[in-house]
Amino acid sequence: MKNVIVKERARKIPFKIYIRNTWQLYLMLLIPVIYMLMFRYRPMIGGVIAFKKFNVFAGMWNSPWVGFANFKEAFGSMDFWNALVNTLILNVGDLILGFPVPVLIAVFLFEIRNLKIRKATQTILYLPNFLSWVIISGIITQLFSTSGLVNDLIRGTGLREVNFLSSPFIWRFVYWFSGIWQSAGYSLIIYLAALSATDPSLGEAAYIDGATRLQRIAHVTIPQIRPTISIMLIMQLGKIVSIDFDRPYMMGNTLVKSAADVISTYVYSVGLQAGRFDFATAVGLFQSVVGIILILSVNKISKKMGQEGIM
Repeated sequence: MKNVIVKERARKIPFKIYIRNTWQLYLMLLIPVIYMLMFRYRPMIGGVIAFKKFNVFAGMWNSPWVGFANFKEAFGSMDFWNALVNTLILNVGDLILGFPVPVLIAVFLFEIRNLKIRKATQTILYLPNFLSWVIISGIITQLFSTSGLVNDLIRGTGLREVNFLSSPFIWRFVYWFSGIWQSAGYSLIIYLAALSATDPSLGEAAYIDGATRLQRIAHVTIPQIRPTISIMLIMQLGKIVSIDFDRPYMMGNTLVKSAADVISTYVYSVGLQAGRFDFATAVGLFQSVVGIILILSVNKISKKMGQEGIM
């Protein structure tokens, strides 16, 4: 009987019947496909501007070719290298300080058996993700400026005020702290979803064997979500040379320009404000190529280490 059922399922369905039964699914799929083609893949053609001396009036295709001249100009600029170094410093700091935080919070929340407390904490931690960096930078200014709440508390204890927003070294820690506060809730949901799919019997077996709660977390819970952690790490490393514009631009100021001037703000000031669209495209293309190389490299390393990659 089973063999008959398998043969019936394996029998090829006529194309007309197949389309008649599934055309609604393909119709729904058509909308995101068109969106990706129009707004994701079509703009990639504009990357050719990086190899031209772009003229707005002549257009992209009629502008003269200059080869790698825009790349040579970028690589020969000290401002570009300073922006690249600042980008790496801020992104590596986000990775080292911010990446483990949602993992630890998710694990500890998962260990809480009171569902009301868990859901309330999860909601509170996720709310900052809805705030724009314009609002967050205003909150940071109110808290950490020389006349802000934090310095008022410091002066109230008899200590000297701290230049949180005017010292490049301290400003970086404020930048990393704000990033953890804003984005930890989003990653938290992903890790909680991965934890909900873990096998509870393994933890129970470890408990019977005498393992403490911390031992169960370290040797049972976290290893079960290691593939999810690996994928999130790969995605984070792929963006190590690219950085959003709004966060450093809104939080930065002239006093910390040496630390806040990153690739995105450099492209905005030198490329877009000055009308150097070809130069801005070259820098952006450099970021994309390096990002792809990093993703492929880290993905390959993770596979060799026995972890699941993304490709």
